[in-house]
Amino acid sequence: MVRIRKVEIHNFRSIRSLSWAPSAGINCLIGPGDSGKSTILDAIDYCLGARRNLNISDTDFFNLDVTQDIVIRLTLGSLPDSLKNLEYYGPYLRGFDLSTGKVEDEPRRTLETALTVQLTVKSDLEPVWSLYSDRTTGEDPARALRWTDRVALAPARLGQHSNANLSWTKGSVLNRLSDERADVGLELVQAARDARTGFGARAAPQLANTLKTVTDTARSLGVPVGTAATALLDAHAVSFGEGAISLHDETGIPLRNLGTGSSRLLIAGLHRAAAALATVILVDEIEYGLEPHRLTRLLNSLGSKEAPPPLQAFITTHSPVTLRELAGSQLFVLRSEGGAHQARLVGTDDDVQGAIRLYPEAFLARTVIVCEGASEIGLIRGLDDFWVQNASPSLQSFGVSYVDAGGGDADRCFQKAKAFLKLGYRVAAVQDNDKTPTVAVVEEFKASGGFHVAWRDGKALEDELFTCLPDDAIDALIERALELTEDGKVDQHIKTRSNGELDLETVKLEGDLLGYMSEARKILGEASRIRKAGWFKSISKMEGVARDIVGPYYTRADAGFTKQLDDLFKWACYA
Repeated sequence: MVRIRKVEIHNFRSIRSLSWAPSAGINCLIGPGDSGKSTILDAIDYCLGARRNLNISDTDFFNLDVTQDIVIRLTLGSLPDSLKNLEYYGPYLRGFDLSTGKVEDEPRRTLETALTVQLTVKSDLEPVWSLYSDRTTGEDPARALRWTDRVALAPARLGQHSNANLSWTKGSVLNRLSDERADVGLELVQAARDARTGFGARAAPQLANTLKTVTDTARSLGVPVGTAATALLDAHAVSFGEGAISLHDETGIPLRNLGTGSSRLLIAGLHRAAAALATVILVDEIEYGLEPHRLTRLLNSLGSKEAPPPLQAFITTHSPVTLRELAGSQLFVLRSEGGAHQARLVGTDDDVQGAIRLYPEAFLARTVIVCEGASEIGLIRGLDDFWVQNASPSLQSFGVSYVDAGGGDADRCFQKAKAFLKLGYRVAAVQDNDKTPTVAVVEEFKASGGFHVAWRDGKALEDELFTCLPDDAIDALIERALELTEDGKVDQHIKTRSNGELDLETVKLEGDLLGYMSEARKILGEASRIRKAGWFKSISKMEGVARDIVGPYYTRADAGFTKQLDDLFKWACYA
C-alpha cells in the first residue's frame, strides 16, 4: 500500500517552503486560521491527483511572485512491484530512510525504494507533472507516471460536496470497489428513447397552442415539419451514461440526499473498503457536519486506533473533539518561522498527552497561559470578563487559551509550558510563589521565549488578594466565602490558621473599626487556601471573585500586584 513519505512544497500560496515527513497513518494538521493547512491538502491533491489540467492563477504563487516557480514534490514509499518496474521507472527510483526521513537519490539495500512525483507551474500557468530524481534533471521531456498508475494512486478527497462518489462516475469510489460494471448500454439507450416518446405524449396537450402556431408558420414558409410539430426531449440535450447510475435506499431515495455528515461517513467507509493501491485520503475540516459521536466514528473508520494503519489520511481540524480522539503521534502543529513552514509533531510525552485530553482547546490557540492551578485560570478569566464589560477586547479575540498544570511540584508548571514552547506556541507560566521552583528551570523557560509571572514574597494567589486589596474588597471576599462554603467553615479555618487567637467575628470587628491589619490579612489568606477546602479553589469560584470583586477594586489594589497582571495581559494581547 503506497504511502507518502515526504512532502515538499515551494512557492505555493502562503507556503514559501515546507519539507515534511508525515506519518504512515493519520496526519492531523492543526494551527491558527490561514496558517496553510488546507494549502498542504491542495498541494497533495494537485500533485498526485488524476487530472490533466489545473485551474491555476497568479494568486496561487507565493506573494504573487510568478518569477518563482511553484514546485510540489511527493516522495512515495511502500511501492508495489508495478511502480518498481526497472524498464520504465528505473532511472527515477530513489531511496528513503525511514529512521531519519531523508531522501537519497540512489536506492540501496538499507533504504526503502521510493519514487518522487513532481508538479511544476511556471509563469505561463501550465502545470507539468513529472517524475523527479537528481540523475534525470536534464531529461527533456520529463517522464511522468503512467496514466493508469496515476489513476490508481490518486488520493480520495472528502469535501463538503462529495456526492459524486455515490454514483458510478469516472473516478468515483464505487468504481474502485471492484471491476464490476453494469452492462447497461442497450438499457440506457432504450430508456432514453422511451423517455423522449413518453414526454412527447404528455407534453403535446399542454403545448397545443404553441405547437399549432409553429406548424402553421412552418407551412406558410415552406419549412418541412411533417403533419405537425411535436415536443420531444432533445436527444443531444438528454443522454444517459454510467454517471446516471447512482445509489438509492430501499425506498428509492437517492443517497446523495443524505446529510453532509452521513455522506462523509459512508464515503470514508467506502474508500477504506476500496483501499488497495490508492490508500491516501484528504479531509479538510473533518468535523464539518458531524456530531461528536459521529466524528469519532469517522476517525475510527480512518484507522485512528489501528496498527498498522489501513489508510494514510491527511486531515485538518479546529475541533477539540478530534484532538481528544487522536494521539500526539497523529497531530502536527503547522508553524511559519523564518520564511519557512514546519509541521511539528506534537508527540506522546505524558505531559503533552494529558494536556491533549484535558485542554485540547489550547492546541488550537495562538497563545497558551499555563497556570499552576485552577485559581489562576479563574482569576485571569474573571478579570478578562470584567474588562470586556468595560469595552476592552477579550483575550479570546487574541487567540488565548489556558492550561491547568494541576499544582504539585513547583517545576510542574514549567514542564507543561515547555512542551507548548517546543511546538511554537507563545507561552506564559503563571505560578504561586509559596513553593520555589528550580532556578535553572525558570531561566531555561524564559531564555526559550516563555513569559513568567509569579506572585511576590512567597505568596500564593489568595495571600496576594487578601494582602493587596482595600478593606471594602476584603469585606466582599469574606462575604463571598460565606456564600460558597458550609456554615461555620470560614470561622473554623480562621481559628485553625491563627491557632485559636482569631475568629471570624473578631476579624470582621477589627476590619470595621480599624481596617484589616497585616496580621489579619495574612491569616485570612492562609485560611482561604486550606488544602482541599479552599474558599475559592476552582475556576468558576475564582472567576466570580475576579469579575465581581478584584476587577471593581483593581485600581485601588497594591500596584506591585496589579503590575504583574497588567504585564501578563499586555503580553497576551501582543500576539
